[in-house]
Amino acid sequence: MIDKFDKKILEILQDDAMLPIAEIAERVGMSKSVCWRRINNLTETGIIKSKVALLNAELLGLKVVVFANVKLIRKGRHELEKFMQEIQKHPEVTECYTMMGGVDFLLKIVVKNVKQFEDFYWDILLQMDVVMETSSTIAMTEVKLTTKLPLNSVEISQ
Repeated sequence: MIDKFDKKILEILQDDAMLPIAEIAERVGMSKSVCWRRINNLTETGIIKSKVALLNAELLGLKVVVFANVKLIRKGRHELEKFMQEIQKHPEVTECYTMMGGVDFLLKIVVKNVKQFEDFYWDILLQMDVVMETSSTIAMTEVKLTTKLPLNSVEISQ
């Protein structure tokens, strides 16, 4: 469990993980060494998974986002694990979730154009022997994209 200081540090880091420790410490109201130890502890415990640069896909020419629903041939653990291992090999799949309900997986696929998605769809996705059926939806406008977690919902220790 985190305390109110850890929560404040996490809020700051979610906005800008590149900030110097001194600035984070000042905003939270603690010394640099204490702040550094707290960030290190949050990292060691796995609460902070990584510090990354968020890139602008549009400016990089990656203009098409596709959400693909995937149903597997059978629902056994072997098929699930085989699909999960295979999908890891494809960088255009930026997110992959197992699902409850009518489909087994939801994929987020980011590509430069529809042709690149079509190639991925026919040459990779449908060639996987565990895939039975897929349906895809192309996003039109990105309304909201955030990596920030809703820390207001996180319990803090006193």
